[in-house]
Amino acid sequence: MKKTIIIALMGTLALGSCQQRESQNSKEPTVTAKKISTRNITECNIQFGNLTFTHALNGADTCITVKGQDKLEFRCTEKRDIFCDPNGKLTNNTVPILLSMIDNTQPFTLTAKVTPGFTKEGLYNAADLFVYANDTIWQKLCFEQDERGNHRIVTVRTLGTSDDNNHQRLDVQSVYLRLSSDTRTLASYYSFDKKEWQMVRLYKNYYPSQIWVGIASQSPTSGMCTSIFEEVSLEQTSVSDFRTGE
Repeated sequence: MKKTIIIALMGTLALGSCQQRESQNSKEPTVTAKKISTRNITECNIQFGNLTFTHALNGADTCITVKGQDKLEFRCTEKRDIFCDPNGKLTNNTVPILLSMIDNTQPFTLTAKVTPGFTKEGLYNAADLFVYANDTIWQKLCFEQDERGNHRIVTVRTLGTSDDNNHQRLDVQSVYLRLSSDTRTLASYYSFDKKEWQMVRLYKNYYPSQIWVGIASQSPTSGMCTSIFEEVSLEQTSVSDFRTGE
């Protein structure tokens, strides 16, 4: 009888310990909303597509030219990037971003056709879509040039420090990018024709209730990156199927 009681007690303790570890591991990331530094952000009024970009980070409004109703040229000079390096060596927070504030308690979908300014020497040149809370809580979805000159879909998710995920290699000059949220889930996609979408990243929408969405061109190393944005739209709905992006 004593052995039976001891075994049962040990089993209960082990189960409790397992449940405690499981609870600890299931904790969501801690996200603290804070304002963007007013030193680097200014007001603007840039209407493009069905968006109005009301703020510019790092002088973004001085880097763009709107050409007609559906074409925006975004210039970025060299050594301007956004990345919070876990090792600190490559940390850079100088990239220009056009921003539009949205209510993150409501669904949204940001879509754009991008043509980055790829050059032979332009390592990590890219055109980006952003979800942005502040300088250490954000995600960018990029069409970017890698170390071997390949053009790839890249996602970078930042919670204090950044990860760096290289996705598909694409032998094209232009691609459609899409960020979509139903308030609970945030997903990233690309498409060649704006009809069939490929999902590259999906995770819980842990961002604050008020966030920014935006567009940017980056040139982390040398030379200028001039990216073209077309067919930019912000819809107050999410995709209906997060696996297909449609």
